[in-house]
Amino acid sequence: MKKYIFLFFAVCAFSVYANAQNRTGDCTSYTSDDRSVTFYLNDSSAIQLRLCSQSTVRIWFSPDGSFQRSNPSFAVVNEDLEDVGTVHVDEQNACYEIFTPKLRIRVNKSPFNLQIFDKYQKLLFSDYADKGHISNGQRKLEYKTLRRDEHFFGLGEKTGKLDRRGEAYKMWNSDKPCYSAVEDPLYKSIPFFMSSYRYGIFLDNTYKTEFKFGTESRDYYSFEAPGGEMIYYFIFGKDYKEIMKQYVDLTGKPIMPPKWALGFAQCRGLLTSEKLSYEIAEGYRKRGIPCDVIYQDIGWTQYLQDFEWRKGNYENPKKMLADLKDMGFKVVVSQDPVISQANKRQWEEADRLGYLVKDSTNGRSYDMPWPWGGNCGVVDFTLPAVADWWGAYQQKPIDDGIAGFWTDMGEPAWSNEEQTERLVMKHHLGMHDEIHNVYGLTWDKVVKEQFEKRNPNRRVFQMTRAAFAGLQRYTFGWTGDCGNGDDVTQGWGQMANQIPVLLSAGLGIIPFTTCDITGYCGDIEDYPAMAELYTRWIQMGAFNPLSRIHHEGNVAVEPWLFGEEAEKNAKAAIELKYRLLPYIYTYAREAHETGLPLMRPMFLEYPADMETFSTDAQFMFGSELLVAPVVKKGARNKNVYLPEGTWIDYNNKHTAYSGEQWMTVDAPLNTIPMFVKQGSIIPQMPVMNYTDEKPVYPVTFEIFPAAAGSETTFSLYEDAGTDLGYLRGEFMRTPITCQTTDTGYTLKVGTRTGEKYSLPGQRNLMFCIYTEQMPKTALLDGQKIKKTNVGKLEENRETEFTITAWCPDKKQGTCLLRLPDDGKEHIIEFVY
Repeated sequence: MKKYIFLFFAVCAFSVYANAQNRTGDCTSYTSDDRSVTFYLNDSSAIQLRLCSQSTVRIWFSPDGSFQRSNPSFAVVNEDLEDVGTVHVDEQNACYEIFTPKLRIRVNKSPFNLQIFDKYQKLLFSDYADKGHISNGQRKLEYKTLRRDEHFFGLGEKTGKLDRRGEAYKMWNSDKPCYSAVEDPLYKSIPFFMSSYRYGIFLDNTYKTEFKFGTESRDYYSFEAPGGEMIYYFIFGKDYKEIMKQYVDLTGKPIMPPKWALGFAQCRGLLTSEKLSYEIAEGYRKRGIPCDVIYQDIGWTQYLQDFEWRKGNYENPKKMLADLKDMGFKVVVSQDPVISQANKRQWEEADRLGYLVKDSTNGRSYDMPWPWGGNCGVVDFTLPAVADWWGAYQQKPIDDGIAGFWTDMGEPAWSNEEQTERLVMKHHLGMHDEIHNVYGLTWDKVVKEQFEKRNPNRRVFQMTRAAFAGLQRYTFGWTGDCGNGDDVTQGWGQMANQIPVLLSAGLGIIPFTTCDITGYCGDIEDYPAMAELYTRWIQMGAFNPLSRIHHEGNVAVEPWLFGEEAEKNAKAAIELKYRLLPYIYTYAREAHETGLPLMRPMFLEYPADMETFSTDAQFMFGSELLVAPVVKKGARNKNVYLPEGTWIDYNNKHTAYSGEQWMTVDAPLNTIPMFVKQGSIIPQMPVMNYTDEKPVYPVTFEIFPAAAGSETTFSLYEDAGTDLGYLRGEFMRTPITCQTTDTGYTLKVGTRTGEKYSLPGQRNLMFCIYTEQMPKTALLDGQKIKKTNVGKLEENRETEFTITAWCPDKKQGTCLLRLPDDGKEHIIEFVY
């Protein structure tokens, strides 16, 4: 009897659940308008398909058929990506079909079911059975068919493995100091993911959305929103790069950082004084360790957030900034998005003007507890009038001489999931459950637009912690407070986790980012005991695009504190990054144009190789370099996967390996395992104390020739580095091609392109071809080139611009060439 009672209640429970889910009805009709087709269902709901392009479709499920939204999209800036002509609907007995040159979209009538195929009729994306689109009050859910071999990547800055299959995630910007290797959610919300079935989904909803990639069933995955509209974009591409480019077309191109931002930076939690800033600057220059940026943390201000230098900490901040500038340092200061109540004058001003977020229970400015400076008012950046008010305040330290900002605590802090009392906050554009995830985005928009308004033709630098999709239009990123707070020397797991976190951030179109190198959390009481971990942090951090060394409190983390060997190894890693800056800056331009990150998951370059789906401990740096930092205590080797092709050990330049294999390589403490793909050109510059120490310098092109009968190319990108000319075509490119022939190598220096920008002086181009067979003759445009020795070739290369010479260096296995850069096309033939 008990068994039957149990079954009865189980059936009743399932029935209640099914009814509560409010599945959509059958499709009865449709209307077509320009790019959009709206399908009407017999339960009053409707689904609208809008063709943004031949391969991008906006899908909007409206339970009441009204298609109303509370706010325009915070992320999407352009829906009409290309002309799609007149949209035709082919009605059949069982379905409707829409065709583009790339897609076949099928809408089944009963039960309603949406399916999208490619032009070869391969099913890419499908509603799951009859529960593709479900509403339950304000909650809306989407269930999609999950294939046994389907994998997912993306969602921006998330912990854990890059392959999201079998995991669930939430979008709720959260302050998570010392977060674990699997903690979720974190600081940023980017509801964009990609499937191995060659499509991407961007869920354009700012509420606390959730994604479940097969955690509930082997047959379906889902995404849902507790409020707002169920609007998402289906993006088809031949590979992940093409999907990302189309997402960028929707949400905007990344801004380029000033060139100096791609160097190294130094910070600490209590780096909030003139004295300490001088000491750190002098420490770097005295030791010849390159560094471009010194940060000032929250305590630099007198109050949050009056942008006034703290009395007693800074005697003469303008002089400090001028002195540091003379030493080659830029200074970046923090912002918080609040006004401290202790900051009586500014708080009363903001309160009187109505510029603070309101408490919906009493209509007054919300009283927000804050980690720093006591209770505060939260600035309402969704209110248009706030922009100029905030811009005037933030301009004060800019006029003093700072170079940029890092926008901190913009979740806003102390409003994580468990702090439900924050949901009574009312912003100008909506209640906090809708605005929370875009709060940081609206702040960064104000910071960027006000900076450019008041500092014409100057690139903004701001690095943010909390953000939403589309942040790339305004800001750069860092991955928040990582590290082991219990025992800093045991932070190996947290460091290792930063690799997939940074790679995931790049997939969310945060191409310019960094982690807190050394790990933000944990007291360092024994510097020698920390030396190995510190060394490996710096080696991994050298490949962070923005490379900031940072730690909590007054914990000093400058390279010279960890012993002679650690300092030497850290300096070598930092110098490596500075040598690679021409390569890095060229890829920074590509990131601006396409959204593709500098740090790339292996599958981004090798999408057909399923082995790359699990290579979370290594990455591509650009398209040519493979980097596999050591992230295990005591390890002196590294297990590395080499994809297809031939790979050359970048640390010795002559050892080659066949691809499509795992292998173990030596990795002593002074070595970062790196490989360069055969058929690559890597431009380099001389090591400098800071990126623009010399306005012009010789550029060296390392050439790793392709196989016989093939060629390799690279197009060096250059611009002024600090202005907005890159948006106006004020840049130049120097194309380099090296063809491998049966008799040697043909090197072509292409005509320099770009008429709006020119070099600030003369320079030499240096070429280094790694070759086992040494040429005997070299010809420049058909004429013999003078042969010399290595010493003569290098002599006066920064001051003498009339010498063309070459040198076969059998000992090093290199063929060297020096060529004055006149911007014209030249053909150089090296003949065996």
